[in-house]
Amino acid sequence: MKKWIAGAALALTAMTGTAMAEGHGDYPERPVMLMVSYGAGGATDFQARIVTMTAGNEDALNMPIAILNKSGAGGRVGWNWLAQAEADGYTLGAYNVPHFIAQSIEGGVDYSTDSFEPIANWGADPAVFVVGADSEFNSMADVIAYATANPGGLTFSGAGLFVGHHIAALQLEKAAGVELAYIPNNAGGAGAMRAVIAGEVLGGVNNLSDAFRAREAGTVKILGVFDLERNAFIDDVPTMMEQGYEIDNASVNYRGVMVPAGTDQAIIDHLAAVVPTMFENGRVASRMAAGGSPMHIMNRAEVQEMWAQRQVTLEALLADL
Repeated sequence: MKKWIAGAALALTAMTGTAMAEGHGDYPERPVMLMVSYGAGGATDFQARIVTMTAGNEDALNMPIAILNKSGAGGRVGWNWLAQAEADGYTLGAYNVPHFIAQSIEGGVDYSTDSFEPIANWGADPAVFVVGADSEFNSMADVIAYATANPGGLTFSGAGLFVGHHIAALQLEKAAGVELAYIPNNAGGAGAMRAVIAGEVLGGVNNLSDAFRAREAGTVKILGVFDLERNAFIDDVPTMMEQGYEIDNASVNYRGVMVPAGTDQAIIDHLAAVVPTMFENGRVASRMAAGGSPMHIMNRAEVQEMWAQRQVTLEALLADL
């Protein structure tokens, strides 16, 4: 009997060690990497660095998270890479919805929602229409009047094809009944904003958070919000609907953390329990607020539901545009 108990105890110890190695007590044993599909300085990079800054705390992952930027093709380069990355729990990715879902619907990429497992959502960043601070446009009515008089002549920038910016642009074209010249910028949202400030384009669709900081610096005007309600960070700016354009919130940019499909369930569960608490940290919230970055924290189950809903919405929207 004693030999049986000793053997059982030894087997249990071995099983526990294996489980810990696969994602329980010992995970993570080294720093974790978070891949961002956009360049340094843009809204996703800016926010990802803030929401992960407490990862090394004992009450979080107890290991730091390092940001790896893999930008290009409106996020496709990074997400193609992540879909093929080792599912070991040390390679995480930042998602942008509707971006990666819309791109998978349009095709030509190596990923879909089945390629990844969501962990948690940290923010929801509406798209806005911006123009340079010295632009002659002071309202969306001014923009549309110019576009009506100059079909295809209104040039404006965005972060890429079939990202939130592009979806907002397509919705604006349809709602206003005009032809616009959307120019995707290879440097993402940051590059698209620089193009507006430099006068390379007449306007741009960009993230509220980037636009907020640019307006604070005195370099742009924000003329409209692509959302159902005004945003507290720029409550003086009306929505597109308020200005007469039937545009919903399909382009709102949800940001969060995901891992490649095939990641051990124990690791997924651990991350799903810890990562939202990092987002809820007071220092994180204050830094995000200072940068004009709207937070919208969701747990894994809520993100799974959001992904499924956005898949249906975007399939219908893109078929109609």
